[in-house]
This record gives sequence, C-alpha cells and structure tokens, in this order.
Amino acid sequence: MTPDLAVVCSLLAHYAREEKDHSQQQACQVILTFIEQHPDCLLRTCLEGHLTGSAWIVNPARTCALLTHHRKLGKWLQLGGHADGNPDLVAVALQEAKEESGLESVQLVSPGIFDLDYHPIPARKDVPAHLHFDLRFLFEADDRVAWRVSEESIDLAWVPLERISTLNPEPSLVRMVTKTPRERHV
Repeated sequence: MTPDLAVVCSLLAHYAREEKDHSQQQACQVILTFIEQHPDCLLRTCLEGHLTGSAWIVNPARTCALLTHHRKLGKWLQLGGHADGNPDLVAVALQEAKEESGLESVQLVSPGIFDLDYHPIPARKDVPAHLHFDLRFLFEADDRVAWRVSEESIDLAWVPLERISTLNPEPSLVRMVTKTPRERHV
C-alpha cells in the first residue's frame, strides 16, 4: 500500500473505532477492502469505482446545510467530487465546496470523517456505471454570504435541516442531518 493510501486508511480506521453506528462501521470495512484491492482507487480511471471527498456544509447556527441540485444526477446532494489522485480527501472536499459554491470562507469543523457512504453512479456517455466511495467531512460557512451556482449544478440552496428529506429522502442525507451537531463547539 502506498503511503498516500495509508493516510486514508488511517482516517478510516480511526472513524471505525469512534463510530457507534453499525452500518457506518460496515461501510468503513467495505471502503477499506476496496482500497486494498484497488491501489488506483484515487483515480477516475479505476472503472469499478473510486474515492470521493464531500463537504457537509452547515451554517453557524447549525440549522441549515448547503446543498446542490446536481446537474448530472438530477438530485439534491452535498457538495463534493473526485479525488483525481489527491489522497488528502479533506482538501478535495474543501476545494470542491469552494468551486461548487463560490464561497471562499468555508471552515473545517473537524479533521475526522463525519460520514461515509458508497453508492452507484449510473453510466454516462463513455463512463460505465461505477461506485463512489465517499468520505464526508463537516464544514461551516456563513449562510449570509453570497454564493454562486456552478456549471455542475442546476441550483444551490441553504436548506433547513428539517426540510432536507423532502428534497432528497435517501438514507445517506437523512443520516447526515441526524448527525449534525445542533450546537456550535468552539
């Protein structure tokens, strides 16, 4: 295993030790197994699937999350994207958050993994169906600051946590809503 992947595996191992949710522990094992079997898992050219980094961005009051209405997938999701070889998935998530929202002041709340998910991505043009193994991190941004919709999105919105399941009821998003700390920890 490369040193780059060892860092990712260390993050996952720490998360597995700390996380109490059995399904999240299982997701961690699935992702670790995938990494062991696919040393190219940080690259889109790994056609079975690849690692991605996502940003669950909440406002300072912890009442809303910033979601994108994803153009290619046609649904409301957290911001994030492909690692493209970068093993620092926190940096990937932060870069994607800034690129997809135009927000410059996005702050990492905790360097540890906030949530994990792996999910199928449908085939599109010359890219076959594959899996995204998504490491998600908790960020904060001021919901009063102007943002912009990127070309990857149909729309972008600060959505009250209690309304997120009406836009996208997938367990993955509902789980992040449930895990969102309701108080800001300084």
